[in-house]
Amino acid sequence: MKYYTRKKLTYEYINSINTLWGGNKMSRFYCRDEELRKLNKRYENGKFECVVIYGRRRVGKTALINEFCKDKPTIFFSALNTTGKENLEALSKAIMSFERPNAESSPEFTTYDAALDELTALSKEQRIVVVIDEYPYLAKAKPAISAMLQHIIDHKWTESQMYLILCGSSMSFMESQVLGKESPLYGRRTAQFKIMPLDYKETAVFHPNLSEEDNALIYGITGGVPHYINKLDVRDSVDEALMENLFDRSSYLYEEPANLLKQELREPAIYNAIIKAIAEGASRLNDITTKVGEENSVVAKYLKTLIDLGIVKKETPITEKPGKKTIYLLADNFFRFWYRFVPVNASAIDSGRIAKTYPHAVKQYFPDYMGLIFEKMCQDYLLYYANDLPIELSEIGQWWGTDPQKKKQIQIDIVGRPVEGNDYIIGSCKYRNEKIGLDELELIREYAAVFGKGTNYHYYIFSKGGFTDGLLQTQERGEVQLLTLADIFE
Repeated sequence: MKYYTRKKLTYEYINSINTLWGGNKMSRFYCRDEELRKLNKRYENGKFECVVIYGRRRVGKTALINEFCKDKPTIFFSALNTTGKENLEALSKAIMSFERPNAESSPEFTTYDAALDELTALSKEQRIVVVIDEYPYLAKAKPAISAMLQHIIDHKWTESQMYLILCGSSMSFMESQVLGKESPLYGRRTAQFKIMPLDYKETAVFHPNLSEEDNALIYGITGGVPHYINKLDVRDSVDEALMENLFDRSSYLYEEPANLLKQELREPAIYNAIIKAIAEGASRLNDITTKVGEENSVVAKYLKTLIDLGIVKKETPITEKPGKKTIYLLADNFFRFWYRFVPVNASAIDSGRIAKTYPHAVKQYFPDYMGLIFEKMCQDYLLYYANDLPIELSEIGQWWGTDPQKKKQIQIDIVGRPVEGNDYIIGSCKYRNEKIGLDELELIREYAAVFGKGTNYHYYIFSKGGFTDGLLQTQERGEVQLLTLADIFE
């Protein structure tokens, strides 16, 4: 069981920032301090290490590795989505450029065994970091590579100064074929890091000069993926950044979903249709298949791939097992934003009219779009940043079901499950400008009774627009905790 404690927010390292006078945009590195500390601690022990780093594309895995390696002897090999022969050539070049950095040309190894033997020799002489980035590509091109690595780790590298990093973007492959029990490499890794997108508060570190509302929106657009945050390049105005860096056919972010799907998938058209269907509100398998026009079994297969890529997620009401109530949502905020606003405005973007239509075709829908985003922000606040919670949380999520008396569907935005006991947190999240009143507290009390899993409930209401005097008085009496957007960013 997971136990959640307050998350330490770090402002650890700024690689570079935009110049104050609007110079060239440069990449920025933030918020991976804990990962860097652990990687460096393992480096300092001088012993053999096999570190597995994985996570979805664009999340900052390679940036983290580069930051770790910048002052260390490193052989960096980025595997290619090509043949075993071409990957061997690339590996040879990586090794030889380390050994002979000034050589105009260098010999190539004729076999993988020869290349690995050279790495063995190098690791006997000095502490050396060997990075194999996009390891799934190498394993696909050379299926025997995992068994080869297992053999050389067991017989040669465990007594060497080798610091091996295996990195990959295919999460299902890394979890099953590298970390899983069926993998030849099972039990050889000494550490593993699943690199996740930044949360809402970490995302705000990039723009300390902006308002809480702007930073919430940036999180809603980018999903805390550092690559997207940098590419969006918000200076003073989110609106201007969207015009220049997303709602423009020549911009990087405009082409990103299509490029990513083409890069990862053989049949991007079907995947595109599935993502579009979910973005438009289809959440159950039958609804998605109806919109896509394919069989359930076919769509289920494609959905699994999208889940593996971190684009789609399955959700089930908290406290319940996966089943009929399971729904599909877009896990990737950037995809959700893009599919919500780009296709419907494609003609305005193509004709250069988007600046004129933006206020009523895009911006007015931000509060509605941000509803789900705000729920996630509030959940993360309770998990990582809230002080003095009445219970220790084991998990947090949504719950939905049927009110048997009123015979209608209800949904609870936040249900916090306790580590022990029967006290639950029940919460509501409203991303509106108007103040929330007493009726919302009465409503979540009703919903808690329908939920019915606990014997005692602690009520939380989150509101962008604040609260009425009547509701504020109930907080003074200890009946509810009330938090604004500013409160969760503190």
